[in-house]
Amino acid sequence: MTTPEIRIDPAAPVDLAGELIKIPSFCPDETPVALFLHDYLSDRGYQVTLQEVESGRCQTIATLKGAGGGPSLMFNGHIDINSLTRGGKRDPWTPVVEGDRLYGHGVQNMKGGVASMITAAEAVRQSGVQLRGDLVLACVAGETQGGEGTHHLMESGFRTDMAVLPEPFGMGNLVTVHGGIVHFAVHAYGVTGHVSKIEETVNAVEQMTRVIEALRNVEFTYTPRADLPALPRLNVGSIIGGRGEGYVLTEPPYVPDLCTVIVDVHFVPGQTADSVIADIRRALDPLKARDPRFDYAIEVPPPAFFKGCRRLVMDPLDVPADAAIVQAVARNHEKVTGSPPNLIGAHLPMSYSAGDSCWLWKHGIPCLHYGPGGGFLESGPDGSYIFISEMVQCAEVLAHTAMDVCGTA
Repeated sequence: MTTPEIRIDPAAPVDLAGELIKIPSFCPDETPVALFLHDYLSDRGYQVTLQEVESGRCQTIATLKGAGGGPSLMFNGHIDINSLTRGGKRDPWTPVVEGDRLYGHGVQNMKGGVASMITAAEAVRQSGVQLRGDLVLACVAGETQGGEGTHHLMESGFRTDMAVLPEPFGMGNLVTVHGGIVHFAVHAYGVTGHVSKIEETVNAVEQMTRVIEALRNVEFTYTPRADLPALPRLNVGSIIGGRGEGYVLTEPPYVPDLCTVIVDVHFVPGQTADSVIADIRRALDPLKARDPRFDYAIEVPPPAFFKGCRRLVMDPLDVPADAAIVQAVARNHEKVTGSPPNLIGAHLPMSYSAGDSCWLWKHGIPCLHYGPGGGFLESGPDGSYIFISEMVQCAEVLAHTAMDVCGTA
């Protein structure tokens, strides 16, 4: 049987990613992108579902139906984007091509990868071949919140046999290992009062300085991983303090009685969210034992008051390197590029973080990260970018992987 020819139009992923860049999609406001992709994929003959993750918040699940008898494959990419940072010099919502780079906010994490996986599916569809198994495009919400969209998709009972997530690890890196993430709030409590009677008060902000110092010296209980040498690690990501449950900030003559920090811990396989919190308590309880005025609480997840907070714990990932989907991507990467993969396993520093793969793997779907590389938001005033050549190459590898895995009728 003649192998169908796969043709990737180099402009296709750039054009699609450019359209996605133009639509801001911070958590939990991904619906405009979901609606755009719903129409885009419906117009091209996919079976498309606009799935509500929560009331009014949507994600797009599209299926290129197979003839039957073959394994199903999911390409999973998130449509939510990271927050904007200070110092950017470009308009974040205007796509710009310069050499091999496509600039625009959110293109690196991960609208470029989403464009690549859709381009791959389109190349299969336009080739005229019919797959035996279904090819699914899951364009999900809330990955940066802990995987709200993929978690919802799994809870709805949706399954495929295998999955690839085109996260921006860079071509040639087949990532099957990553750390876990848990977010939580630590509240320090005080006793409010007017500055004229400050001796009778307890300043919650000052108490929080003791909390932060203790958090810097937490001793975690874990077994080290050679492939994740910097984990576990902790970051105090934000802080707010004021008066009352609403953190009133406009009464400086009064001592604040509530201060809250939002804390991130990235952890290794073998640790759990419960073990992390137990280690945190072991660091903070001595403060309370030494000072009866010291009072604190830990809240997991952080309060819903903080819009967009990560509400779900992402577990670590460790998929066997010999899993069929891993070997299929490796095989087709070499077929397209002429070279074997750079690695199968952890890719640092990005494997220190987590992804939606944890939800797929937890529900029995072998998966890996494989996607076009680019630049982080922290990379400077130019902001986020993706390598165009890697978007095109990724699309070609994914298209061949789909035919390899799903089979052709």
